[in-house]
Amino acid sequence: MTASPWRGRDLGTRTVSYTERDAILYALAVGARASDLDLVFEERLRVLPTFALTLAQWAPDALGALGAFDIRTAVHGAQRLTVLGPLARSGEVSMTARVAEVWDKGSAAVFDVEVASERFVATWSLFAPGCGGFGGDRGAGAPKRPEKPADQRLAVTTHPDQAALYRLLGDRHHMHIDPEAARAAGMPRPFLHGLCTLAAVTLPMAQRLGAHPADVVELEARFAAPVFPGELLDVHGWQDGDAGLRFETSAHERTAISGGRIRFRSTRPTGGPPIQEEDHHA
Repeated sequence: MTASPWRGRDLGTRTVSYTERDAILYALAVGARASDLDLVFEERLRVLPTFALTLAQWAPDALGALGAFDIRTAVHGAQRLTVLGPLARSGEVSMTARVAEVWDKGSAAVFDVEVASERFVATWSLFAPGCGGFGGDRGAGAPKRPEKPADQRLAVTTHPDQAALYRLLGDRHHMHIDPEAARAAGMPRPFLHGLCTLAAVTLPMAQRLGAHPADVVELEARFAAPVFPGELLDVHGWQDGDAGLRFETSAHERTAISGGRIRFRSTRPTGGPPIQEEDHHA
């Protein structure tokens, strides 16, 4: 096998600061409500672990700026997050980033960009058309959907203005706000950030498991199709131990998130049998 010249590339170190306002804005952007005081009120604030992904967004952007792939056609294929400790209400996070691996998919390549800090390790998998064919390893295939019926089913309503709000957290790619940029990317209209969709469905999953959404310790998923602001998401979840779920998310019967897996630090009894359907608003 031949390794890509980008494999192992050091993307540098960066320290990013944030305030309580940033963490609260993030919680609101991914679906927290005014009544979720420990997510939106500074006196009780617990920072959602997925907020770390907005702080580390510089790393995949840096790789694109170096010319590893065409930023106009590359897409976010998958995301992994391992939480090592809680984020403070405000402060700064020092991170180092590197290209952990480059997978050869033939006509395309997948770049795994790993960002590490004392609080988390996050990996972006970026699908880049036209960058494959260098003789490298293809990597693992997509995980299979569980064959048994889902243990949980949740309905999550996204907001028509959600992409416009979420992009204020750092990912300002034009395709999420500008109709012309979205059409240039092959989409009929601006679409929701994959990381916003992913974070939005973690909130009701935490509630269903009797966990706190700030207690996520592991999260991973593949982005299979776009979600458009205002669409209803259908989440299917399969119990994965006492504090975890495997899940898939669809919108209008097209799979948007596949191979999902989430685990929480702890759960509490829900006081009754599993509920098969719930309606939540993102």
